[in-house]
Amino acid sequence: MPPIPRRALLAAPLAAATALAPPAAQAQAQAQPQPQPPQAQPWPDRPLRLIVPFPAGSTPDSTGRAIAQHLGQVLGQPCVVENRPGAGGNIGTDAVAKATDGHTIGVSINGPLSTAPALFPGLPYDPVRDLAPVSLLVRGAQLLVVHPSVPAQDLAEFLALVRASPGRLSFGSVGSGSGGHLAMLDLLARGGAPATEAMLHVPYRGFPPAVLDLIAGRIDAMVLIAAGVLPQLRAGQVRALAVTAEARIPQAPEVPTLAEAGIPGAASYAWNGLIAPAGMPAGRLARLAAEAQRALAAPETRRLLETAGFEVVASDPEGSAATWRRRPPAGAG
Repeated sequence: MPPIPRRALLAAPLAAATALAPPAAQAQAQAQPQPQPPQAQPWPDRPLRLIVPFPAGSTPDSTGRAIAQHLGQVLGQPCVVENRPGAGGNIGTDAVAKATDGHTIGVSINGPLSTAPALFPGLPYDPVRDLAPVSLLVRGAQLLVVHPSVPAQDLAEFLALVRASPGRLSFGSVGSGSGGHLAMLDLLARGGAPATEAMLHVPYRGFPPAVLDLIAGRIDAMVLIAAGVLPQLRAGQVRALAVTAEARIPQAPEVPTLAEAGIPGAASYAWNGLIAPAGMPAGRLARLAAEAQRALAAPETRRLLETAGFEVVASDPEGSAATWRRRPPAGAG
């Protein structure tokens, strides 16, 4: 007689006990639940934090708050906006890159996401390595605006004035290396006015304080996204000399394009994008992108953004990444 396997010997008492048990006990034994794989933790399971690298009232802040309100409604958790301005948006963008709680996202602009690595060798984050694109949100043309006291009625007169009085006029931006800063440098270079000698650059922590100083005459000029200065333009507090778009914009149809004003090939746009720390799971990124698109597609939100001068360009993570890596030369949020 062959030897009985050890496993069979160990299993026999249990099988016998089950067979001798009353029918109810047998049914109970057979109905024991089988082990199930662990369920994925629901996300988000606590409030989200959305970092905006500019002050309240700035254009990225307005876009970010529209997204945050929608996310709070559909994800079952509040989405709290945190403003972290400074360094042309680099400080707040770095805060998103270094977040490890799995519940931090942000809105940033093309300066910190696209041009900053080429301008700041000591940048504390790498947009490609440390951040995950979620979605483009909006883009907008920029306006070259001056204080009414500046004696230039068009772009040609402005450039002639700068060339004739190097160092006398000043311009503002939301930070060194920001899109508005680079756009002005590019414009001056194309207009024959070496930027380092032609105008004094005054960096600010965001649009609101810069625009206030422009209205007060403490700075003479600025290149900024149209949405950030349209009310002041309509009120006559500033004068627009050119728009950076390829065609005139409906919000200011009287303002010529750079090409029409004599500077061809210099069109540029500012854009805002939704970002997350690198390593956030692809499923979460896709969900955030889809909800961002829904938020911006809401008729009232879209109307408000377009009236302010934005164009809604919401996209998926892949489309957002492609825009980042084109490294556009100019544009601020």
